[in-house]
Amino acid sequence: VQLQASGGGSAHAGDSLRLSCQASGRTFSNYNLGWFRQAPGKEREFVGGIRYGGRSTYYADSVKGRFTISRDSAKTTMYLQMNSLKPEDTALYYCAAASMSKILSSLRDPGVYDYWGQGTLVTVSS
Repeated sequence: VQLQASGGGSAHAGDSLRLSCQASGRTFSNYNLGWFRQAPGKEREFVGGIRYGGRSTYYADSVKGRFTISRDSAKTTMYLQMNSLKPEDTALYYCAAASMSKILSSLRDPGVYDYWGQGTLVTVSS
């Protein structure tokens, strides 16, 4: 599956942004999807994910209550709605896809994802 992330940009603290991840190539609903981010000088970290078929979502504690993930199967697109942005949200954001066979507990590990989109940069100023 090919993934294309978009929607990054510059924002001020407290603003909102919505990222999109357009998928193509294989059956969209058969994949667990995730968002990860990587700030300069830091390791890639899990942001949130949505199970195959859109059955459930799960988030990192750092974004819980502020970020929301959804998927539109008709458009084969996943979204990351980011509200109440903070300067520490500044990072390159990536979307990724993992096989539906992966168990939920593994889906915070970037190593289980088979497909990655290119990053989209989010910069939040105070």
